[in-house]
Amino acid sequence: MLIMGALGVIVAGVIVGFLLTKTPLSKKIAGISSTPAMINTENEVGSTDTQTFRDTATGTVESGGLNGEGTHKLLREGGSSQTVYLVSSIVDLEQFTGKKVQVWGETVKGQKAAWLMDVGRIKILE
Repeated sequence: MLIMGALGVIVAGVIVGFLLTKTPLSKKIAGISSTPAMINTENEVGSTDTQTFRDTATGTVESGGLNGEGTHKLLREGGSSQTVYLVSSIVDLEQFTGKKVQVWGETVKGQKAAWLMDVGRIKILE
């Protein structure tokens, strides 16, 4: 009788543990996150991760960075002081050269560039 009770407690514990790992709350508590979805349409490419890529800017993409910072730049209204220098390991920025776009990214510290952004998503506006 004692052995059957112990086995019942063990089985119940395994079942409860399994069910708890499948709930969204347990994933938040454990620090487990699901992989964000990717967008890949004719006008928009990149990650839907709005936690990481929360900064946004709009302008025209041009090739070239600033003294080694960035592979491209985003020219915005207001002149050169408003330029955003861009890098990305997710999006091929070259295919957007010459196009007016909106970018979502994470601002990173640059040595020379006033605003350096790691682009996670880009959308063609015109």
